[in-house]
Amino acid sequence: MDGRDGRRRFAAGRSAAYELTDESPVYVISVAAQLSGLHPQTLRQYDRLGLVSPDRTPGRGRRYSARDIEQLREVQRLSQDEGINLAGIKRIIELENQVTALQQRVAELSAAVEGAAAAMQQREAQVHASYRRDLVPYEDVRQSSALVVWRPRSRE
Repeated sequence: MDGRDGRRRFAAGRSAAYELTDESPVYVISVAAQLSGLHPQTLRQYDRLGLVSPDRTPGRGRRYSARDIEQLREVQRLSQDEGINLAGIKRIIELENQVTALQQRVAELSAAVEGAAAAMQQREAQVHASYRRDLVPYEDVRQSSALVVWRPRSRE
């Protein structure tokens, strides 16, 4: 398992390799119950309440992923250790999912802003490069404290 992104690579004989991620639904309900330390009926109840919703096989059997197992453990911890009821846990999970989605959106928008800023800087550099080199920039003459008196010529 690669610790950075939770992926496993497998090659079955000479067939093409496939990747197994934390979201890959691989565990049947009995194995998921064993791994999470819960009764299978509890997993079914959590699924009915929408706390942990595993993928389904074509025959409608539940298949849990490693991420589902972690979420089952977290639901159990919140319920047993923190004393939060299942409705509260469902709301917490919804809010955590919303925060995750918003963080991803912020990252996308930040990348877009950085890209736009880089494009703007590149365009600005092109404009500056297009200036005529024979023009001399005007520099303001230093202010002087000298007093100049003007006297009109007399018309004689």
